[in-house]
Amino acid sequence: MRVPRAGDSAAAADQASWEVVNEKGVPVPDREGRAGPGAGSVRIDVNGPLTRQAIVIAAVTLVVDALTLAHSTGSPAFPAGWRWAMLAAIVVVDAGLASAPRLSGVVAVAQATVQAAGTLLTPENALPPSLNSAGLLISAYRVGAWLDRWPAVVSLLFLVAGILVRPILSETNFAQAHLVLSPMASALLPWLVGRYTTARRAYIAELEQRSEREKAEARQALAAAIAEERAGIARDLHDVISHHVSAIGVHAGVARLRAAAAPGAPDLADSLTAVETSSRAAMLDLRRLLDVLHGNPSGEDSQPGLDNLPDLLDTLRAVGLRVRVTVHGVPSPLPESLDIAVYRVVQEMLTNALRHGAGGVAEVELRHASASLTVTTSNLLGTRVRARPDSPHRGLQGIRSRAAVFSGSTSYGPAPDGRTWTTTATFPLGPS
Repeated sequence: MRVPRAGDSAAAADQASWEVVNEKGVPVPDREGRAGPGAGSVRIDVNGPLTRQAIVIAAVTLVVDALTLAHSTGSPAFPAGWRWAMLAAIVVVDAGLASAPRLSGVVAVAQATVQAAGTLLTPENALPPSLNSAGLLISAYRVGAWLDRWPAVVSLLFLVAGILVRPILSETNFAQAHLVLSPMASALLPWLVGRYTTARRAYIAELEQRSEREKAEARQALAAAIAEERAGIARDLHDVISHHVSAIGVHAGVARLRAAAAPGAPDLADSLTAVETSSRAAMLDLRRLLDVLHGNPSGEDSQPGLDNLPDLLDTLRAVGLRVRVTVHGVPSPLPESLDIAVYRVVQEMLTNALRHGAGGVAEVELRHASASLTVTTSNLLGTRVRARPDSPHRGLQGIRSRAAVFSGSTSYGPAPDGRTWTTTATFPLGPS
């Protein structure tokens, strides 16, 4: 535990940092790896408030000591000059309670000196008055709270000596118990309270630092785990899927060249061209996903949007699915992330139509409104493929997930005639 040192400036004391050390006295680094004065994260926000509070305490202490002096020296045995001299001394030492904490030891010595001098200079045949009892209490607390161990102990000894002068040198008999009780009550007890307050504050600071470090370590561990998982997924995509897709494209290209050289196989060449084109598009999408998984933000910029919808329709047309697009309303610029999501939703809807539909024509409607964008696809259901009851429907789940990210809604299912499948996704639009 460390408190501002006796040599610190007043500004440094007012903006003191609590430095946490271990049981060997070695500073404990904070969550940013720093150690030493100023490294602690608990800073006393008392640049102005501490000074004002010190002035208030000094003023109240002065009033208490002045009233105590007036009450205990009201008899004619105390000359007026003596009373004024003692009052001036009390004003000076009590005003020192508002000074910088680094001067706490000097103020404590001054308080003890006034107490001893007042007792030594007490007129004959008069009981030594109580001069600055409140000032002694506050100064004892200050040295206990603000000073390091040995300066605080030396200041405490001066206070005890100043307090003991009154019962020892006074001609009036004091009870022997005063020799123990007076120093304990007026010096030792407030000194211990000051030490305890500082230790408690440093302990709380250490707990807060430890909590912050644990939170930071947990965040780092989570980020590292996520990065490792993303890297693993990226490796799997690159090492397995991308290699297979590349092989499909190469073989499709070779087969297309051979089919083009063979007479009477134009349809086969067109189909192989579509396979080759789709594999290239899949490779582009895989590269974009790898960029994202590797934390490369540039991959997001290359994501397709609704402007790329004609390319998607050409690809589907090449594999036998004709698509008719109808646009209602006036299209408005969409946020980039929403534009990408809408494109992916349309892509998944048409992929489902290609896989599970009866072919022919798939209808796509884009309905632009001031507060929403609705995408609807419809296609004839195929009779040869039926979904299993336990099918996970990952395509539909993907559509729902993308819409949910933008607080959108989805609906899908067969029409009442049981021949047409309709999928709808609505995306709310914020104010422009």
